[in-house]
Amino acid sequence: MALWDRIKDSAQTMQSQLVATKNELKSGAFRDASMAMCALVAAADGTIDPSERRRVAQLIASNEVLQNFAADDLQRRFDGYLDKLTADFDFGKVSVLQEVGKVKKKPTEARAVIQIGIVIGGADGNFDKTEQAVVREACFALGVAPAEFDL
Repeated sequence: MALWDRIKDSAQTMQSQLVATKNELKSGAFRDASMAMCALVAAADGTIDPSERRRVAQLIASNEVLQNFAADDLQRRFDGYLDKLTADFDFGKVSVLQEVGKVKKKPTEARAVIQIGIVIGGADGNFDKTEQAVVREACFALGVAPAEFDL
């Protein structure tokens, strides 16, 4: 199977798993952690290009799980995390990873945040090494084994 097909299948599987747990994913901590994860993946290579912003905006608008929250609120939070990352990537990353870590004690939410990171990373068909690395860091922040997600 080609790499693109594996990435696409993995993203689809993650999305299906997210939808299955939708009713458990309504907390403010999950909302914040998921937008922090989106920002980390979008800024993984140190830059945030317009296509990455559009991908996240599309996810916010179309993702069934994220429809538990107001789209404009999600967008505002995502932009705020991106601002932290663009002001000082290394310092911002520490702060944003702390936000992700707030769902550590809720395994369903923690795994869902990782799955959202993978869905965002694979949305363009190229879940690259820098995106995988920030999702792996988020796994450590959440106490989730990266191997559980083939990272």
